Amino acid sequence: MPANKVKLEICGSVYVVSSTDTEDYVLNLAERLDRNMNEVMASAPSASVTTAAVLCALDYLDEWQKAVLVSDNMRAQIKDCLEDAAKSKLAAEEARREVERLRRELEQLKEGKQ
Repeated sequence: MPANKVKLEICGSVYVVSSTDTEDYVLNLAERLDRNMNEVMASAPSASVTTAAVLCALDYLDEWQKAVLVSDNMRAQIKDCLEDAAKSKLAAEEARREVERLRRELEQLKEGKQ
């Protein structure tokens, strides 16, 4: 996929970025960053644009790290479920074979009594 050049405005500065993502996606990211940085600067008037960017970066990294942990946990749970399902499938197959063996044995016993 070819890269798109997207013009962004964040905290009054204009940036042109190149991305293989859609323009809408990149613009949404920029809008979120702009909004978050402006919130930081509004809540701490002495905060510079750089300070706001660093605080936003830390917040985004925190969100990402927590999402990775949740994702890893979900993968482990899925793996456990798949292993349990495989064990259950084997147990069910063994039970079916045992039922079939017992049916044959019962038929043989019935035939022997006649």
